[in-house]
Amino acid sequence: MIAIGCDHAGVEMKKAVIAYLSEKGFELRDMGTDGEPCDYPNMAESVCALVTSGECEKGILICGTGIGMSMAANKIKGIRAALCTDSFSTKFTRLHNDANVMCMGARTLGPGLACELAEIFLTTGFEGGRHQRRVDLITALENK
Repeated sequence: MIAIGCDHAGVEMKKAVIAYLSEKGFELRDMGTDGEPCDYPNMAESVCALVTSGECEKGILICGTGIGMSMAANKIKGIRAALCTDSFSTKFTRLHNDANVMCMGARTLGPGLACELAEIFLTTGFEGGRHQRRVDLITALENK
């Protein structure tokens, strides 16, 4: 199960990503918004709560630029959120950083690229090995 949410700037992109991923067989839990104005930190919190509880494996957050969602999500213990803007970075944030939430900007990406990046994020595994030590260091920083 994948949690997905957006603020009012990301509604149309969220709809496109949900349609695309559903067609690919992914199960999604839509946490809103459906158009009503909202504050992106609240949306980040609702999606990330499902990820940290284990109810959802990963999360997708969309706002105007993706930056605000990234900042908010990374304040939540257990979340490793990455702003995804291209296929290389999206792939490597999973391979090397084990990111569990991707953030995207509806005003900076087209819906086709957003769908492609979401699929890359959800189908790329974590390499582990030497990268696990670094993820553990991130977790240690979080616990200070």
